[in-house]
Amino acid sequence: MAVAVVPREDNAFANDNPPPARNAVLARYRQLREISKRHHHDILKLISGDAMLQQARRLGLAQGRTLILDDMEEMTYVFDLAIYTAPPRRSRAIDRYARSAQLPPGSDEALMLEAMRAARFAILILGRRHDAAGVIATDLFRRTDVWLVDIGLEASLEEGAMMATRLYTPEQFSMTAGVNVPFDLALIEDLYDALPRRLGETRLTDLIDDRRFAETIYRVALADGIMDRVTYQDPPEDAS
Repeated sequence: MAVAVVPREDNAFANDNPPPARNAVLARYRQLREISKRHHHDILKLISGDAMLQQARRLGLAQGRTLILDDMEEMTYVFDLAIYTAPPRRSRAIDRYARSAQLPPGSDEALMLEAMRAARFAILILGRRHDAAGVIATDLFRRTDVWLVDIGLEASLEEGAMMATRLYTPEQFSMTAGVNVPFDLALIEDLYDALPRRLGETRLTDLIDDRRFAETIYRVALADGIMDRVTYQDPPEDAS
């Protein structure tokens, strides 16, 4: 599967306003991250054990009713798909949660939930560091720029690195939904071989939004031992 990257001539974040202070951005990021964690915790309560097992089996993480995990963090991929995707004619867990949640209009909790419902799966190429915090990344399929705030990624990944992740954008900056997959040419080849035949013939602009695309990436990455190369941690409270 060949992926062409069209260079961007414009800078989506160029303007005459001074960049926000790093401490302010990180404080807001941490506040919204904590809210998203609470939402995730509550959404998972709505998902049955059978649904979790079914998703785990599709990722090669379960046989029958038995989970087969090398690392408990592998369940992060199961949770991501169980929360944000659903088969045709089935509702997503996050949408069922939104219908039942009693959140004050205009609150940060409501803002974060709507951003999570609009989350999109993306393949990103990391670029320069943002002047305040995080990095400017390019969404490979949509050909748009993203201001991504994630201090762990900012500190550990080099410019030009590729990753697959799910993003939500509650404010000017975007955040990951808690899962990311290092992406390289070898994974692209394995991914193309693993995609359902009809999905492999889908236009790139439609492919990225198909729930089976993220699922296939996770399955291939897990089979390749992705947890040996990925750690999940939030920045320390005094990061600046």
